[in-house]
Amino acid sequence: MKSVVITGATGMIGYSLVEYLLQNNVKVTAILRPNSLKRDIMPHHPLLTVHECSLSRLYTFKVASDFSADVFFHLGWEGTNAQSRNDLFLQTDNIKYTLYAVDLARKMRCKTFVYAGSQAQYGRVEGVLTNSTPSNPETAYGMAKLCAESMSRNRCKELGIKHSSVRILSVYGPYDGENTMIASTIRKLFSNEPTMFTACEQEWDYLYVKDAARAFYLVAEKAADGSVYRLGSGDCRKLSYYVETIRDIINPAAKLGIGKLPYSDSQVMMLVADISDLKNDVGFEPEYSFQDGIWETIDWCRKQMDL
Repeated sequence: MKSVVITGATGMIGYSLVEYLLQNNVKVTAILRPNSLKRDIMPHHPLLTVHECSLSRLYTFKVASDFSADVFFHLGWEGTNAQSRNDLFLQTDNIKYTLYAVDLARKMRCKTFVYAGSQAQYGRVEGVLTNSTPSNPETAYGMAKLCAESMSRNRCKELGIKHSSVRILSVYGPYDGENTMIASTIRKLFSNEPTMFTACEQEWDYLYVKDAARAFYLVAEKAADGSVYRLGSGDCRKLSYYVETIRDIINPAAKLGIGKLPYSDSQVMMLVADISDLKNDVGFEPEYSFQDGIWETIDWCRKQMDL
């Protein structure tokens, strides 16, 4: 892999993937939405080129006659926050944008297209997510993710491009959304704000973002055409373990308020991935324990808050 294109490069995983690619001397073309508020986080590097183009206008992207790349990573998606995940029209638009991305990959002479899917494609599942787990999405976001995955695979087949999908579970790390459980818990503990949680009996699988980025790289390098992987650590812990670990690092005396919030009617009680296919097919093994990853994350948050 010598040259890649990536949408969604300012997202948590996208940014970490850009860093990993540059560290491995891969030329990166990053496509950001116009006037992105996160453009400044992009590293200054001779192998990185940044272009502005919205997902809805990817079909207009001008490609130089001598341009070519090996891999197109499609991580871009509109409407990922909680308020937008059941917006049927917005989520449906993303299916079209994904097909625009595939066609752009063809124009850019990419041989491989890697699609960022989601655990939301499964819906609520009791048990470990495996390659035989049926997909029964319950949100518009999950439905659109599933449809875009299938349609982009078919479009890639028509165009002679290898297609792989990575269905992401729960990833944490620098540049995480401020309202995620881990990011908000860190921020509130640093600010001495009260925290409230459910009983935290949910069994969860968290993966550090640097491991996630490396997994995407390995899938692009080694995965077979049509492959679908679940991306997690493969390690299942109760949510209480994660919030207590964060508390013990930042302020061991803090009261967490576990049990003060009720479970929602749509609460997912178990979210863990079988990553044996990732291990066997592409050689992926998580390198960060939760303790290692959360220390780096907390340190990054501390610097962002000027503490």
